[in-house]
Amino acid sequence: MDDLTKAPDHDPAPPDPDADWPAIRDWRKATRTRLIAERIAIPAPDRAARSERIDRALAAALEARPSRLIGFYWPFRGEYDPRGLLAALRERGAHLALPVIVERGRPLVFRAWAPGSLMTEGVWNIPVPEAGDTVQPDLLIVPLVGFDRRTYRLGYGGGFYDRTIAAMPARPRTLGVGFALGQLETIYPQPHDIALDAVITDA
Repeated sequence: MDDLTKAPDHDPAPPDPDADWPAIRDWRKATRTRLIAERIAIPAPDRAARSERIDRALAAALEARPSRLIGFYWPFRGEYDPRGLLAALRERGAHLALPVIVERGRPLVFRAWAPGSLMTEGVWNIPVPEAGDTVQPDLLIVPLVGFDRRTYRLGYGGGFYDRTIAAMPARPRTLGVGFALGQLETIYPQPHDIALDAVITDA
């Protein structure tokens, strides 16, 4: 697996506007590495303050338009942690689900989750529900490595969320969530990239 935590010696140069996919893919890989390193390096007090701002904005978005079933994520490599906020919403009646990678190159599946659910280690050692029926969230809270002004998302490069959203029988509402340091002018979106409905950050 690529080392996604060691910052590059310099910022990756943006590709030419007419660059082909291999050049854009290389730029995305270098940019991903830089942004993850910056995210991990956020000092704890600063991270707590930024996360609190995201909590408030995300809570307002969820309360303004309630969802039947919220698919979210287990935080990884310095991502914003939504678990406290969502566990509190669950106590008020929200239903939650976590993604599971069942096979590389295939869409994610979602399994119901609640505090105390039996978990096992999935890909990249991320905890996932050990068992349970597949469910279909009507809202996905999607983690961001980077994002651009058109709400296209830079993820970890596996294409799981784009593939999953495209395959779902009814398209869910999608909220990208992450730190504002991940904002880019563009991710040079390709035909396989799917824009999110909105992006929520500490800004």
